[in-house]
Amino acid sequence: MKNLWEVLARQRDYRLVLSAGLISLTGDWILRIGLAYYVYDLTGSTLASGGLLLCSFLPLFLLGSLAGVFVDRWDRRRTMIVTNLLHAIVLLPLLLVHNADAIWLVYLVVLAESCLQQFFRPAEQSLVPLLVESRQLVTANALNSQSSDIARLIGAALGGVLAALGGIPLLALVDAATYLAAMGLLVGVRHRGNKIVVEKTSGAIQRIKDEWVEGLRICVAGPALRLVFVFGLVTGVGEGAMSTLFAPFVSSELGGDGTAYGLITSSQAVGGIVGGLIAAVGSRFAAAKMWGAGAVLFGLIDLVMFCYPLVWHSVGPAFVCMILVGVPGAFLIAGMMTVLQRLTDDTSRGRVFGALFAAEGLAVLVGTIAAGILGDLVGVIPVLVVQGLGFFLGGLAVLAKRHLLAESFKPEEPLASEVPEVLTQGSSDAR
Repeated sequence: MKNLWEVLARQRDYRLVLSAGLISLTGDWILRIGLAYYVYDLTGSTLASGGLLLCSFLPLFLLGSLAGVFVDRWDRRRTMIVTNLLHAIVLLPLLLVHNADAIWLVYLVVLAESCLQQFFRPAEQSLVPLLVESRQLVTANALNSQSSDIARLIGAALGGVLAALGGIPLLALVDAATYLAAMGLLVGVRHRGNKIVVEKTSGAIQRIKDEWVEGLRICVAGPALRLVFVFGLVTGVGEGAMSTLFAPFVSSELGGDGTAYGLITSSQAVGGIVGGLIAAVGSRFAAAKMWGAGAVLFGLIDLVMFCYPLVWHSVGPAFVCMILVGVPGAFLIAGMMTVLQRLTDDTSRGRVFGALFAAEGLAVLVGTIAAGILGDLVGVIPVLVVQGLGFFLGGLAVLAKRHLLAESFKPEEPLASEVPEVLTQGSSDAR
């Protein structure tokens, strides 16, 4: 509880970043849910709705890793401010969408928004360790996870309502307003990044390539980071399968309707909010242990949820399981993010996070395609059971290697205010 109070009351810059993230994420969920509702309403086509998902995922694995190169070069605070402003501007074409003939504008906007997000997410995750003390990092990441779940609850509830009231133009205006509000909060952050001087030993394109390749090499350089990436790939495939087959699971295995599906899906956020608070208060837990134990429990609860319809045909237990799974899910996210932040330093953190997000995006796409094929061949439940096993076995691997993870942590970084003003960064060959 002491750490939670210190982070929220004394770390002003982090508090502003957390608040900005909560506001902009709420807008994201409003737009995401609202577009899914309204695009299908305009077109009556599930293919058109699927195009939204494709546009949001493509930049993740095509641009995510490369974006990390620029995140490491640029001031993270400024990057977040500019991307929020660009997000608001990019949304403006949606004001012209009033019928199915202009749906192509929706796809372009979703694609552009996703491209900008590949710069924002690594910048945010790289900035957090500079705004709080090392002992407060688990608390900070737990609060980030909790804010994501709060945004999901609020945004998902408002998205469909706003789409019905004012269509896509209203969704765009509301989301743009959240980005501008978040930008205003980030402008108030006092932290200024270190001036990084890149030694110009080659052409600009070659330097970008060298830094990108070096970032990929860092990601696989040691067993600790390799474990993070293997876990992300395995669970990413499982999440892709879950996103594809959970609706058929609720319908065919539980006998639920569309309303039940929506309520069950959103109920995980309730457990996530509770879990985030517990993780924030219990921040003295070792990050690797939180990650591993959270993954094990997450997998076990998923396995119970996917297997109980074999003996009991009811939607009730699914609600309970989805609420419960949110608690270890919050532990998993807070622990994993903290471990990754401690395995990297400030000069490479953006590239590592960018590469991880790109790898997870590719894994989700693979899982989505595989589940679509295997769901018909072997059934919905067997494929979803593999998803639960992925989290369970991945968590056991993390627990088995937690001492290796702790031994690989980088030296603790001082708060941003204590860092020297100028840091000279040599060429990629010299580092």
